[in-house]
Amino acid sequence: MLTLIREICVRLQETSLATAIRESRWLFPTIETLHVLATGLVVGTITMLDLRLLNLASRDRSVREVSAEVLPWTWASFACAAISGALLFSSDAVKYYGNLQFRAKIMLLLLSGVNTLIFELGTFRSVAAWDRGRTPLAAKLAGGLSLIFWISVVTLGRWIGFTTTLR
Repeated sequence: MLTLIREICVRLQETSLATAIRESRWLFPTIETLHVLATGLVVGTITMLDLRLLNLASRDRSVREVSAEVLPWTWASFACAAISGALLFSSDAVKYYGNLQFRAKIMLLLLSGVNTLIFELGTFRSVAAWDRGRTPLAAKLAGGLSLIFWISVVTLGRWIGFTTTLR
């Protein structure tokens, strides 16, 4: 299995797009800048909702109201961050894949997705009953885990830059 993944990484980084990103003086830093800005927007908007779920901010507003306001921005910026991240990864896929911090970041992104899915398919379905009242423990747990996951994703993202020698 590891040999197959490594072979996929080799083929990916040999594509013309990946080569262009790797060899360009301006392409990698431009994509990286977009990635950092998009990730900041993801974390900022999702933090607004998480803090509401934890009853630490926006207590005068309903959870549905905060969610409706921030989630379109969250999803749009997540799409931008995912695309730019995939482009960055492609530029030197073998080195990134071999980096422990990169793998941990991907694992936390997956855990964040699972946390979101569980919240959306479970706790959020009953939001009408607690929207302006007492936030249930499951919602607080989802918000708290989300904050931990996203802070860790950002930390690991920065760490990758210091532990992966590229070029």
